[in-house]
Amino acid sequence: MVQSSAADVDGYLAEVPEERRGALTRLRQLCRAELTGYDEVMAYGMPTYLREGSPEIAFASQKQYVSFYLMRGDVREGFAERLSQQDMGKGCLRFRKAADIDFDLVRDLLRAVATTPGESC
Repeated sequence: MVQSSAADVDGYLAEVPEERRGALTRLRQLCRAELTGYDEVMAYGMPTYLREGSPEIAFASQKQYVSFYLMRGDVREGFAERLSQQDMGKGCLRFRKAADIDFDLVRDLLRAVATTPGESC
């Protein structure tokens, strides 16, 4: 699944492969717990979290991996050392297997995003 046409995140999670559903559900739970005051929407075919209408976090089940999108350059820079050990594109962490997701790192990134205002890329 590259892009979903699901109307909401519940629908999205119902569509993802069974072997990834638990990990994606956990990502959602972390996002909802840490990103208080954010809006949870479907944007670009994936669950996205907006602060005042601006996307800052998203995640998706891609064909070959699970993606976690961190759209805040300032937070990426602040976590450069920890992120250097990860498979990362310009703004997305890629986890080849759902079991490889570093939920502690994700939680720390979410907390940093939520507690410091900044601009999305």
